[in-house]
Amino acid sequence: MKRKKLKVSIVAFFILVLLLPTHLSAQITSNETGVHDGYDYEFWKDDGGGGTMVLNSGGTFYADWGGGINNILFRKGKKFDQTQSHQQIGNITLNYGADYHPDGNSYLTVYGWTVDPLVEYYIVESWGTWRPPGANSKGSVTIDGGVYDIYETTRVNQPSIIGNTTFQQYWSVRRDKRTSGTISVSDHFHAWEAHGMPMGNMYEVALTVEGWQSSGWADVYQNDLIIGGPGGGNPGDGGGGTPPGNGTVIQAESMTIGGQYANTISSPFNGVALYANDDHVKFNHNFSSGSSSFSLRGASDNDNNMARVDLFVGGQFKGTFYYGDSHPAVYTIDNVSHGTGNQEVELRVTADDGTWDAFIDHLEIH
Repeated sequence: MKRKKLKVSIVAFFILVLLLPTHLSAQITSNETGVHDGYDYEFWKDDGGGGTMVLNSGGTFYADWGGGINNILFRKGKKFDQTQSHQQIGNITLNYGADYHPDGNSYLTVYGWTVDPLVEYYIVESWGTWRPPGANSKGSVTIDGGVYDIYETTRVNQPSIIGNTTFQQYWSVRRDKRTSGTISVSDHFHAWEAHGMPMGNMYEVALTVEGWQSSGWADVYQNDLIIGGPGGGNPGDGGGGTPPGNGTVIQAESMTIGGQYANTISSPFNGVALYANDDHVKFNHNFSSGSSSFSLRGASDNDNNMARVDLFVGGQFKGTFYYGDSHPAVYTIDNVSHGTGNQEVELRVTADDGTWDAFIDHLEIH
């Protein structure tokens, strides 16, 4: 009888073990870094107040903060060994969802660092009462169906991953807040490089909730970091950013092609290659108003050299599109003033130095 009861107890024990969750949550209230369920995490705060971070399965977590906190960060993602660039690591994409409730200054953001150069970076999806970073935009880029303004700021003798020092901050800040979706992280890296903002070797990429002299809470219920997968953009269309989709789209190969070497191409997309100075494409467009934004999807043929394509409207120079490598991306020049009625729009290479060629896919006027 005792032996039978023992067998029943053993079976019941194993059933209970099977029913237990595979990954138990962990709660943190003071500065700590580590690895949890395959994701690197960090809880960091400086002065005053307090916060709580609950590490849930995978990349998910819960965060709350307040009580007079100065600055606090909660994040889960991936740390690297600082020996590889983002191009060497491969494409980085993040699928996320959060129930986000800030009261005051806060960001819901992809966050990380590079070294050589030392850079702290943000891809801000949503925020509290203040839209960061309070600087003049260097331009904008359309990625994952949304427009992001690009900024570069400098921090002087401030905390960093190597102690107090001076370093650059790179920002992509979404114009329209969202709290779920896909973030094509690598597309932002390419966009920054196209704006003359070099990325170093990767130290970290993480989904982050940051609070600054505020309070609030966030339940990050999805945080799936994909490294080495295919790029963003339209499937089968070479990856990269996609245009806003609410304007007039003109395919490059349908424009009038001119110059000594310019010609059509079929890779990395169906479009036109501009190989030398004065290679160009142009067309006529009827403008009903005197201001438009222009989004050009393109790429360089060289991962180490930036391609440049100038925009002319009505014969007047209006700006330059930049492409930092061979990964297709959308570059936008906003609020261009021009004449109304029928105007000639031209895309021309004027700064060729023999180290790059420009590939262009399509132009959207919106």
